[in-house]
Amino acid sequence: MGKCITVVGTQWGDEGKGKIVDFLAEEADAVIRFQGGHNAGHTLVVDNEKVILHLIPAGVLNEHTLCILGNGVVVSPAAFISEFNELKSLIGDLEHRIRISPACPVILPSHIRLDQARETASDETKIGTTGRGIGPVYEDKHARRAIRVSDLFDWKSCKSKTERLIDYHNFILEHYFNQSTVSLEETLAELKEFAKLIKPMTCDTIDLIHSMREEGKNLLFEGAQGTLLDIDLGTYPYVTSSHTGSAAAAMGSGLGPRYIDKVVGVMKAYTTRVGEGPFPTELNGKEGQLLRDRGEEYGATTGRERRCGWLDLVALKRAIQLNSVSSLCLTKLDVLDELPSFPVCTEYKNGASNHYGVFGSDSYHNITPKYEQFTGWRTSTRDISNIEDLPGEALAFVHSLEDWLGVAIDIIATGPSRNASIVRNNAFYQ
Repeated sequence: MGKCITVVGTQWGDEGKGKIVDFLAEEADAVIRFQGGHNAGHTLVVDNEKVILHLIPAGVLNEHTLCILGNGVVVSPAAFISEFNELKSLIGDLEHRIRISPACPVILPSHIRLDQARETASDETKIGTTGRGIGPVYEDKHARRAIRVSDLFDWKSCKSKTERLIDYHNFILEHYFNQSTVSLEETLAELKEFAKLIKPMTCDTIDLIHSMREEGKNLLFEGAQGTLLDIDLGTYPYVTSSHTGSAAAAMGSGLGPRYIDKVVGVMKAYTTRVGEGPFPTELNGKEGQLLRDRGEEYGATTGRERRCGWLDLVALKRAIQLNSVSSLCLTKLDVLDELPSFPVCTEYKNGASNHYGVFGSDSYHNITPKYEQFTGWRTSTRDISNIEDLPGEALAFVHSLEDWLGVAIDIIATGPSRNASIVRNNAFYQ
């Protein structure tokens, strides 16, 4: 019998999930993306060649792996077409390896314009979004007015629905934000091109996923962003517009939650976040820049500098609870190689409270991190693939994290390439 494994980020995103999914996909028959849109970016390095994915699941570089966009994903026609064509030129025929849920909401140019208008309207309300239209399309989804992939194949109905939605968006753009309006004709032309491309790839993905599971196939469910950006459980309002945790794998794909066998959480050896919002362990000086430079902490989607700080075990423990994480992957251990010592946050001090402020950014007011100091190893761990080759101090750090978090670290990434990993256990074999 095959297994259903979910991979999620346990911090504010950018933990290196793409590398882990790409590695685990070697044993997977399908990789299913279950939330988010092209605001995510997964960077893969295979044979010294860097590939950045935004929508198509990270298993695409494994020739035998089917890539599925589940119903929880929002799809930009322009972004999908661009990424599809780029990958096709790199790895050849893709049509037979990608499947798209007819329930995926479609991002229109007007969603992007609304997103950008909101971000530039006021510094007080700025969230730090990627400006890709993700928030507005999720709003339309929950208001039951979104254009979905299934709509594209009934063109008469699609034109009518799109016209009503564009009229609504244009009214807000013109009369609230004082912005120019979006062309209905150009929007329809984009949708028509998109529909032609994806029609052969669109199918009942729920039936497909359940059929594969019943056939004993290995299924890998891929999340985007990170747990602390969850719309309900993250640092609200400085969050994304979807559910980013392991529970979303069920609703975002149509798989019943009882069928998920394991949850793999991905964490960095330090912490980063992009955009606005609280960040208790953030470093604003030379140490933060050192982490940024050594970790190449620049957004795969936007190129923006990521905010960097020390590892936060308080937030991590809450993410492990929320996701019912069964094993961890530690990435970017090599970024710490040059440090003679470094601190790790083990507690929050806020009066008598030391609990993670799960219900929004206001809970972070007056929080002071309490740190425990670790001895550095001052030698390279880059590309190490055998646990016995790790310096003693690095191995002690790993064991301490396992003790603090109560979860085994089964994979340690020591560099960006696929082979730069220490694999203690593979989730598909446990």
